[in-house]
Amino acid sequence: MKKVIYVVAMGALLIGTVACKDKASAKIVGENVETASVRDEGAKKVPVMQFDKTEHDFGTIENGTPQQTIFKFTNAGDGPLIITDAKSSCGCTIPEYPKNTPIAPGDSGELLVKFNGSGQNQVTKTITVTANTAKGSELLRIKAFVTPKDGAAISVPMKKG
Repeated sequence: MKKVIYVVAMGALLIGTVACKDKASAKIVGENVETASVRDEGAKKVPVMQFDKTEHDFGTIENGTPQQTIFKFTNAGDGPLIITDAKSSCGCTIPEYPKNTPIAPGDSGELLVKFNGSGQNQVTKTITVTANTAKGSELLRIKAFVTPKDGAAISVPMKKG
């Protein structure tokens, strides 16, 4: 029985030695190397999102008065720009954008931001734009000074003491 195990083990060792004699470089397929080079070169092409402005001030508005502004942007990079998401810091602000639509290098687009005008006093909201840029996201801001509907100033009670 020991001889059988010894013969099987020696046979497996011999097969393993013969199979490993092939050189790894002989197994490289030239077409695959070329495809990988093209892929890697394409990965170096990164879009760059440039905005005409990153903040918009609506000024003084009356509470509940809807506002909107457009943030224009250009793809200043050398790869297609794709916006995958845009979210605001609050449900009162809604961004509209070309979701998952490739924007070629040099081309421009627009991101519309709608604000329902709610709040009081100084209000600032942020919009986070997620895209395939090197940074991965861009921040935009809107702000307004919101007054009550009747136009009266909002009084803040003072503490005694």
